[in-house]
Amino acid sequence: MSKKVLVTGAAGYIGSHTLIELIESGAYEVIALDNFSNSTKQALERVKKITNSEFKVLETDLCNKEHCFSLLDKVGKIDVVIHFAALKAVGESVLNPLQYYTNNLVSLLNLLEYCKVNQITNFVFSSSCSIYGNADELPVTETSPIKKAESPYANTKQMGEEIIEHFLKSLPQHNAVILRYFNPVGAHLSGQLGEYPLGKPNNLVPIITQTAIGKNNLTVFGNDYDTRDGTCIRDYIHVSDIANAHVLATNFLLNNKNESQVSLFNLGTGNGVTVLEAITAFEKVAKLKLKYTLGARRAGDVVAVYANNNLAIKKLNWKIKYSINDMMLSAWKWQQTIENDGI
Repeated sequence: MSKKVLVTGAAGYIGSHTLIELIESGAYEVIALDNFSNSTKQALERVKKITNSEFKVLETDLCNKEHCFSLLDKVGKIDVVIHFAALKAVGESVLNPLQYYTNNLVSLLNLLEYCKVNQITNFVFSSSCSIYGNADELPVTETSPIKKAESPYANTKQMGEEIIEHFLKSLPQHNAVILRYFNPVGAHLSGQLGEYPLGKPNNLVPIITQTAIGKNNLTVFGNDYDTRDGTCIRDYIHVSDIANAHVLATNFLLNNKNESQVSLFNLGTGNGVTVLEAITAFEKVAKLKLKYTLGARRAGDVVAVYANNNLAIKKLNWKIKYSINDMMLSAWKWQQTIENDGI
């Protein structure tokens, strides 16, 4: 019998791609949960079309404990929870810190309580490289110091990791994998699913693709950093590579491969790419030139961060499939789908 996996924030960018990977593995029955505050139900319809599969969808807000618990009680025994649901824009979190602390932490606390009461012993948490702050040494490893958070968003991820660690100490039969993403970009290779922010995007690649079709203006925030071209350095990783790591993390927990209650893994390519280099990669694959302006530094941004990913490769047997050019080409294909379909 297939193991049952609850995916929260399932209609979001990484959540929806993870649904595809879980379904196509053939080993899991998925339950998708989302409140659709920053996503659309259409994303889940696209997952169903890509996978030619049906699955249960729960529409609820994890911060509404009573309603959420009542829905979850109807789906039967859950084997693994993969928790994506969170607000995630660095700049927005600086402007609305209380919203971020309330949403990201209350939802996590409620979900962990449900796991405790219902003896759901396997938990995969969506964390972020932003927890490392401005790292002293690069690339960062899972044992690199956790620096002071540069944004409320990053702080909710730091606090989320601490909450999970404290929670597990009281429940020795429970285990968790914490996945620290670097910068997920790109889209499903079918061109039928990708990043679709409601309103103005906050992340670089959808801003790039919207700029390419004349729907946005691209500003590079800061060109005076101590980097090779003055712009911030990030570790861009294809969203399907990130999604695949969640299947491997689920296998890892269910097969009792973890050597401790909390296992930490960086998910990045190990290569730092500047903002200007990312723009150049897009221009190369799309065969066009982008217009952009150079602006002031943005509050909450770290200068440079990229991963040492050796642990995920060794312990999870993770393999990175896609290059920066693949990332940009798939994102461009998805943007054209959006335009053609009138989404």
